[in-house]
Amino acid sequence: METIKVIGEKLKQTSNHNEWTNKLTNDSRAGVQKLVTSWKKRMEQEKQLQLNHLEKIHFDDSYKNNKMDLVAGIDEAGRGPLAGPVVTAAVIFREYPIELTGINDSKQLSRLKRNNYAEIIKKYALSYSIHIQPVEQIDEHNIYQATKASMTQAVKSLSLEPNMLLVDAMTLPLPITQHSIIKGDTQSLAIAAASILAKTTRDNLMIEFDKVYPEYNFAKNAGYGTSDHLAALKQYGATIIHRKTFEPVKSMSR
Repeated sequence: METIKVIGEKLKQTSNHNEWTNKLTNDSRAGVQKLVTSWKKRMEQEKQLQLNHLEKIHFDDSYKNNKMDLVAGIDEAGRGPLAGPVVTAAVIFREYPIELTGINDSKQLSRLKRNNYAEIIKKYALSYSIHIQPVEQIDEHNIYQATKASMTQAVKSLSLEPNMLLVDAMTLPLPITQHSIIKGDTQSLAIAAASILAKTTRDNLMIEFDKVYPEYNFAKNAGYGTSDHLAALKQYGATIIHRKTFEPVKSMSR
């Protein structure tokens, strides 16, 4: 009879039901049943990830007139913070290797998973671009217009011109057929990938700003108006990367 330890190791390497796993369901040992329950839960989660992955691919492909069309997903990160730039990204895929499975709205992923996926996206994307819109442009034009301009530049910077744009809740001033998708990063693989590139790029920038302005804890709060950030603003005032048109920074700058 196999030990519980051996069974646990074998289940880690097993990805499908078979005669052996079926026999385990009749094993009377509580430890084995606990392992089987955990394994079944993992299999179900992986199955759901695969289904979600296929649904996102189908969503993007449904906008193609033919299979050779290039569909670009566009998204942003950082519209809401009190400090730092807004970052946008555009991504085009031709193929969908298994490594892309699990890509989702960047806010639904841990920082470690986002960083891992960012490298995978850069490896397998047919083309991608990232644009960083500085605080000065946000204050001059407002966050909506600054984000739109940044997204537009991200598309223009792609090495290939797409046939179709899928944009997360935005319409861009470009002569390319496009669709504004509400909550697009949960439906489209290309938009989700763009959200990850934008988010990871912005997070890394805020980590660097944290080294310059450690009082504000930018590495943790990414410039959002958390209690520690607001307390630092009250004590030290605004920095050059704070958005002067955002409250409470606006009132403090008068």
